[in-house]
Amino acid sequence: MAIKNVTATRMTMLNLKNQTKVAERGHKLLKDKQDGLMQEFLKIVHKAKALRVEVEAAIREANAAFLEAQALLPKSILENTLSVPAQKLSLKVKTKNVMSVKIPIFDLHSKGNPLHYGLVQTRGELDIAISKFSKVFILLLQLAEIEKSAENLAIEIEKTRRRVNALEYTLIPYLKDTLKFIGMKLGEEERSGIVQTMAIKNMIEQQEALKQREFEKQAAVAA
Repeated sequence: MAIKNVTATRMTMLNLKNQTKVAERGHKLLKDKQDGLMQEFLKIVHKAKALRVEVEAAIREANAAFLEAQALLPKSILENTLSVPAQKLSLKVKTKNVMSVKIPIFDLHSKGNPLHYGLVQTRGELDIAISKFSKVFILLLQLAEIEKSAENLAIEIEKTRRRVNALEYTLIPYLKDTLKFIGMKLGEEERSGIVQTMAIKNMIEQQEALKQREFEKQAAVAA
């Protein structure tokens, strides 16, 4: 791991320790967020899987009903009946915030009756087919809402995972290695200072001892 290019001082060490604490706290928060997002994502995926099975079954039923109606009605009557839709649909998209992720909410409004045509020339099989396709449309809308939610969650999970990994495997080790390096440098400087202090103390003691011997010699000569 590369060492941060810093001046090895106690103030620098204190600042790096604070940065490390903030990084570790941020890592924990992001890890908790990632776990929460994963739980929400798995719930939505399971829900989407079950709904997709329901949609596929509803599509098969609607297709079978329409084929039956198509077989019982003349082509011209069927085309005239379905050529002018009387029902109007409008869709409003809202969002809700789930752990900083925007989850879409589809709000469907319908106006008119899909069974607008006259009942004299048509058969009940066509009514059943159209009703089943209306159900399919609602289910497809619900599935689109769920799958879009899963997509947004997946994108946020990936972003959070990258941030967690950047902190866990890059920034935090980087700061810790730099702190270790500064600690070693300060330790070397402290030991060097102690050696220098001891050497100076020893030199002073030797000078004092030399002065004491000179004083004693002079005192002996004077006596």
